[in-house]
Amino acid sequence: MPVRISMLDDPFSEFVSPPANETAAQREVRLREEEEAKRVSEAIDEEIDRQRAEQRREKCVKVLLLGQSESGKSTTLKNFQLMNSRKAFRAERAQWRTVIQLNIVRSFRLIFEAMAEAQAASTSPNVSPRLRPADAPDVPYNPDMPRLSPELLLLKMKLSPLLQIEDVLRRKLDPEVSSVFGSALLTSVTNIPFPDRQKKGMKEIALSSRALGTKFSRLWNGEDRRSSDMRDEGLEPDEPTHVLQACSEDMIRLWKDPIVREILDRQKLRLEELPGFFLDSLERVTDLRYMPTDEDIVRARIKTLGVTEYRFTVSGVGNTVARDWRVYDVGGQRSCRAAWVPFFDDMDAIIFLAPISCFDQVLEEDPTVNRLEDSVLLWKSLVSNPLLAKTNIILFLNKCDILERKLTSGIKLAKYIVSYGDRPNDFESTAAYLRRKFAQIHKDHSPQKRGFYAHFTSVVNIESTSKILVDVQEMVLRANLRDFVL
Repeated sequence: MPVRISMLDDPFSEFVSPPANETAAQREVRLREEEEAKRVSEAIDEEIDRQRAEQRREKCVKVLLLGQSESGKSTTLKNFQLMNSRKAFRAERAQWRTVIQLNIVRSFRLIFEAMAEAQAASTSPNVSPRLRPADAPDVPYNPDMPRLSPELLLLKMKLSPLLQIEDVLRRKLDPEVSSVFGSALLTSVTNIPFPDRQKKGMKEIALSSRALGTKFSRLWNGEDRRSSDMRDEGLEPDEPTHVLQACSEDMIRLWKDPIVREILDRQKLRLEELPGFFLDSLERVTDLRYMPTDEDIVRARIKTLGVTEYRFTVSGVGNTVARDWRVYDVGGQRSCRAAWVPFFDDMDAIIFLAPISCFDQVLEEDPTVNRLEDSVLLWKSLVSNPLLAKTNIILFLNKCDILERKLTSGIKLAKYIVSYGDRPNDFESTAAYLRRKFAQIHKDHSPQKRGFYAHFTSVVNIESTSKILVDVQEMVLRANLRDFVL
């Protein structure tokens, strides 16, 4: 039976009750003091509410870009930058010109190595070892391999200055380049067996995230210059630019030579599919006054070692306030994937990029693993992770342009993905099939029910990618505001 407590038994009653012998004047003073105390208390509550609202307004939106190496993460990041920091994006064109020049040199290094391998393979084993080049690759004799004409060998020799400016270009990007390049052998993604590619020593452009942040400081910090400060800094012709311009005609001749094209085809070295491909624009990009376009910057390839953070502000629309954003690009190599997990705890959204054009390629770290299969396994591990149960995960089925070209050229998806069976080998059918596969994994392995967001993308296409990213930004903001209300 409940116990009734009278006012006499309440220990707090004596503190809140008016004094027994209170006069009218004392009562008036007491009421004024209580009113003032109430006003102060309400003002404190209002300030607390205001500070909470300010904290909500100031809390930044965080987005993580994930995917295997060369899936398009850095290109997606550059599209974010172009959308939200256009002036800063264009203010760094001088630095991007250096990156593009290094991309060109890298492409020709690959061509030279392919030519050397073809020359060694087409040389009869009966030829005296003394007549073989000292640096000739150790490859088996192949009588069907095209022979290099004296004209092609001369052309290759005339282009040797390209390799001499490679180190100059690297040091322009990072004066401490030796500490990065000396320790990292980063091979290109091709269908050449990995051990053979290791022997070739194909090195890819790589910068530490520290060096990248220093070199492109305005861009990564989201700083916009004043329009009066938008001059073409650093675009005066330098030594590498003069060398490239002097070699331009010979580079074009070598790239367009049918024998060279056949050699690349036989070695399955598809340069057109590699990031940082500019060989179809050599006349333009080797001009002394060349200034990279937005499209050139998006296509330029530079591998980063570590985590790249990009900051920008999305302006408010209507009654909404401006929000600060942080987009993180984390390395996709297998050795870097352990660094993903610490970012899972505080992300508003994850954009996962799966390059569906790589169905006929293998991982550079493990030639026994198909790249598309690796993307599928990564997707499964992400959507099933309990730490990400409430995180929006957005799927970009990327490199659709390359996929379409491959299928049109006659490469069969079913040869590499047996489950595809005898379905039509066209883009619409294969893309829809792959989307269903990723959607089913999302449905079967998510810890709790959530929406499936997927886009077919070619992130080197600025116009189409910007439309997709606008939709993604709006979706993430809506989810972020909804979480605040809850």
